[in-house]
Amino acid sequence: MENNFDIKSFARKTILEEAKAVEQIANYIDDEFADIAMLLYSCKGRVIVSGIGKSAIIASKIVATMNSTGTPSIFMHAADAIHGDLGLIQPNDIIIILSKSGNTPEIKVLVPLIRNLGNKIIALVSSTDSYLALNADYVLKATVEKEACPNNLAPTSSTTAQLVLGDALAMTLIKLRGFTSNDFARFHPGGSLGKKLYMRVADVISPEVPKVSLDEKIRSIIMEISSKRLGATAVVNEDQSLAGIITDGDLRRMLEKGTNVEKLQAKDIMTINPKTIDINELAINAFDKMEKNKITQLAVIQNGKYAGMVHIHDILREGIA
Repeated sequence: MENNFDIKSFARKTILEEAKAVEQIANYIDDEFADIAMLLYSCKGRVIVSGIGKSAIIASKIVATMNSTGTPSIFMHAADAIHGDLGLIQPNDIIIILSKSGNTPEIKVLVPLIRNLGNKIIALVSSTDSYLALNADYVLKATVEKEACPNNLAPTSSTTAQLVLGDALAMTLIKLRGFTSNDFARFHPGGSLGKKLYMRVADVISPEVPKVSLDEKIRSIIMEISSKRLGATAVVNEDQSLAGIITDGDLRRMLEKGTNVEKLQAKDIMTINPKTIDINELAINAFDKMEKNKITQLAVIQNGKYAGMVHIHDILREGIA
């Protein structure tokens, strides 16, 4: 270990050097970038992204981002491509090849093979006078002054620049496609992000439906709250519309007052105009409403009628919040 090596300062220096490289990349966004974005937007096939070494790892991530945001994409390792994987390329596909130098042996073999197939090639490359750049149809310039590596060897700033350009393309395509949060949810149904965007109150409403009539006595109210285990019961009118709500907290406060409870009915202790949620609302909206009002359940309304309760635990169990 070097004497007087300041780990924190060195780590900050690394981050700042990569940030400087990313800032420089913004200056390379030009008309050719816009042409590439429109080419990908109008693509009738898939976007195939290829590279070798660390660039292959970045290529794989770009593919994942594009697939998740509405641009069908496939990763093709440059070395595997010249040993059989070239067969996955279809006539309408567009190929993006990532390389810092643009002169690696695999790239020099791969490029003419793709050109023979007639597919458009986009070079995402640091060296714009390289073999890859000179033989591509389009060039995305990812030039960096130096790597963040103290020996200027390990791909750091250069791979960060590739990643940022890939993200810039993917996000531009989102705007061109008018890709919405609902579209995003269709591609991410299993994660918490997707659930926030598609899961509705109807999906998390409790199967128990606690309710009492306006003239129900205290004993029945307590039994209903206890048996349904949601900490509350709705008070409904004859037409099943919601008149109010009684929580176990309401019952405790009533008993603390020492009131003669024997003659009390639901209508005497219920909270009128309680917080409610429509059954077709997003579940995350129900959670936000409960958080905002510091409550743990909401009465659910469907077509103007009481439909049941949604409890905050049911939403948390789904991993939405």
